[in-house]
Parts: sequence; C-alpha cells; structure tokens
Amino acid sequence: MDECCSGKQRELEAFAARRDQRRVLTAVLAINAVMFVAEFGAGVIAGSAALMADAVDMLGDAMVYGLSLYAIDRSERWRNGAAAVKGFFILALGVAVLVQVGVKIESGAPPSSPLMLGAGSLALAANLICLALLWRFRKQDLNMSSTFECSRNDVLANGGVLVAAGGVALFDSPWPDIIVGLLIATIFLRSAYRVLSESWAALAETQEHEEERTR
Repeated sequence: MDECCSGKQRELEAFAARRDQRRVLTAVLAINAVMFVAEFGAGVIAGSAALMADAVDMLGDAMVYGLSLYAIDRSERWRNGAAAVKGFFILALGVAVLVQVGVKIESGAPPSSPLMLGAGSLALAANLICLALLWRFRKQDLNMSSTFECSRNDVLANGGVLVAAGGVALFDSPWPDIIVGLLIATIFLRSAYRVLSESWAALAETQEHEEERTR
C-alpha cells in the first residue's frame, strides 16, 4: 500500500511539475512573440544592427519555447532531441546576426540612439520577467535547462543593446552598434556549442541504454 501511494505521489508531483512548466513556457512564448514585433520594428526604424539582432533572437526564442512545450510530455529521448534542435536554432541566430552586422558595416550610418535606448530598455524588462519565470526550472532537465540558457542570453544581449545605444550617442558612430552585434553573435555561437554538445551526449547515452534493454 505504501509503495503504491508513494508511486502515485511521484506521478502527481511529476504531473504538477509539467503543468507548471507548460504554464511558464506559454507565458514566455507570448512575451517573446510580442516583443519580436515591437523590437524588430524599432530596429528597422532606428537602423540598428544590435536592436534587430536582439529582435531576431526574440523570434528564435518564441520558436524554442514552442518546441519546449511540445517536448514536455514526451520521453527523455524526445526532450534531448528538442534540446538539440534548440541548439541549431541558437546557431542559426548567431549566423543571422553576423549577416546583419555585415550589412551595417557596409552602410556605415549610425543608428538612432534614443530609439535604441527605449526599445532596448523595454526588451530588457520583458526578458528579466522571462528569466524570473524560468529560474526555478533551470536545472530540472536538459529541455528546460536549454530553454533557460536562451532566456539568459536574451538578458545579456539586451544589456549589450543599451551599451551600444550609449556608445552611439557618445561617439556619433555606428561602431558601438556593430561591436555589440558581434558580441551578441559570439554569445549565440558559444551557447549553441554548449547546448549541442550536451544534447548530443545525452542522446548518445539514451540510445546506449535503449540498446542495452533490447539485448
């Protein structure tokens, strides 16, 4: 009887954890989708590579959170696979930022620092809310850990946008915007390497365990 009750308790706790994850992921997905539209529009108007890069990151994160929602109720293999896909998303974002930086270098026009400052501050506030919502899930499993990594990258990128806005205003130059864009790309590429390394290792371990069970 005790073992039965204990087993049911564990199942209920796991169900409650998944329900909490789903609610939080839905909230951060909605925040990122709305902020992508607002920040990318501001980036186009301001002519800021850093702002547009941060907005593209918002779109990528919205897709990542959707993928995390899909993986919650699936097997460990599915969750590890979802983490690998998120790693490729992050890698693609890093490459996209590098392309935007190249376009900015070619144009050479300084962006609008007041618009950068306003949009960057709003994005930072939104991402701090997302980070706070995801904090308690950051070590729960690889799926949620990689999701938290995306949110942490957002906060770092937002801080970079604000620094770039100050540099553009101070020097009347596009280079602070370009440099921050390059730093954001570096953050994305580093995270992509970490997430992909961990997810591939986890997938290989899961595959090995499955093969052992079938022998």
